[in-house]
Amino acid sequence: MTAFTDLVGCRVPVQLAGMTRVAAAPLAAAVTEAGGLGMLGLGRTPAAALSIILDELASLTTGPVGGTFIVRYLDRGALELVADRLGIVEFFYEWPDASLLPDDAICGWQCGSVDEARAAVDAGCHYVIAQGIEAGGHVRGSVPLARLLDETRAAVDVPLVAAGGIGTRADVDRALASGADAVRIGTRFVAATESQAHPDYIEGLIAARAEDSILTDLFEVGWPDAPHRVLRSAMIAALGGGPDPAAEVVAADGSVMVVPRRGATPPSNTTMGDIAAMALYAGRSVGAVTARCSAAEIIAELC
Repeated sequence: MTAFTDLVGCRVPVQLAGMTRVAAAPLAAAVTEAGGLGMLGLGRTPAAALSIILDELASLTTGPVGGTFIVRYLDRGALELVADRLGIVEFFYEWPDASLLPDDAICGWQCGSVDEARAAVDAGCHYVIAQGIEAGGHVRGSVPLARLLDETRAAVDVPLVAAGGIGTRADVDRALASGADAVRIGTRFVAATESQAHPDYIEGLIAARAEDSILTDLFEVGWPDAPHRVLRSAMIAALGGGPDPAAEVVAADGSVMVVPRRGATPPSNTTMGDIAAMALYAGRSVGAVTARCSAAEIIAELC
């Protein structure tokens, strides 16, 4: 047990990264049932779809699950609903703001610097995530995780979660030995059997090595001014031309969202279009993704 597991009520110090359209109810529930903290990636999920997702989650687990919100696209109604039903909420990609934190929920903030972590604690957050530059998806951090983790541990006294490039048992051990109370895993769980990532996306992860994870700003449509880490193959395909819009995604409520070329939306299993040229997010831990397996198997390997 650690300060993080005590706070949120999970059994092992592993948190699922809240990945929009990938970390939906089945994956979040599977991580929770395996002992970790499942997280729903909510992004810009429509309100009608959110209610469906929460109902599905409730049918799959009674354990602790949280919801991750992108602050610049935050819907206050959605935040209140998730805080009320789940009790754990998390924020990402804006400076910490005390006015956003629900009174009756455990709140976390994913940070890319020591100053941001301090601001999150000052705002009232119960835990912080230190995100290193090795992370997949949108990257708040600008320095390696090892350095950020050391500096943040010395600066804050709340539970600290390490994120960025963690994909093996050795990575987990190193993070915990460096002062983290838990680790946050994204790329490994994209390839979980319970993930809603598109099969072609998962095959791309399995085939990739660490050096195929590239930090770029290419997939900026819909989320500008936010560096992100994707597969090299996705960049090559996107720059090679093709249809615009690139794809369509069907949401949980049946609504259809159009994804423009170089859009920030990753392909889920309900996506139709030019999958290879979409934002195939992947951290530096991608070399540890060698096969598709269950969330429980991934956690057992990591712990």
